[in-house]
Amino acid sequence: YEMAGVTPKDIDVAEIHDCFTIAEMMAYENLGFAKPGEGKELIKSKETYKEGSIPVNVDGGLLSKGHPIGATGGSQIRTIVLQLRNEAGDMQVKDPEIGLVHNIGGVGLYGNVTILGR
Repeated sequence: YEMAGVTPKDIDVAEIHDCFTIAEMMAYENLGFAKPGEGKELIKSKETYKEGSIPVNVDGGLLSKGHPIGATGGSQIRTIVLQLRNEAGDMQVKDPEIGLVHNIGGVGLYGNVTILGR
């Protein structure tokens, strides 16, 4: 966030590595979208839905794409670029300016976060 000059509250749409449900909820907490132990509350309150305060994986996430190992990051970046260009069709979030991509690999051995702006 520091390098991009933004905070978690500035993120309008996100693609989170959701290889397992628990990984997605833990990412919410690690990325500052939720306090520790409260990641599930974002889902319960529908804040991660397309109309929510932090739309996440509005394209269905990695599992809906068959988790394309090796192409995961490219797929996530594409989704956010389409969002920022307002070209996401039925999945479009309203007027996003800043998008975030979170990706991990090797069972958490490495990870990266990419923040893109319009």
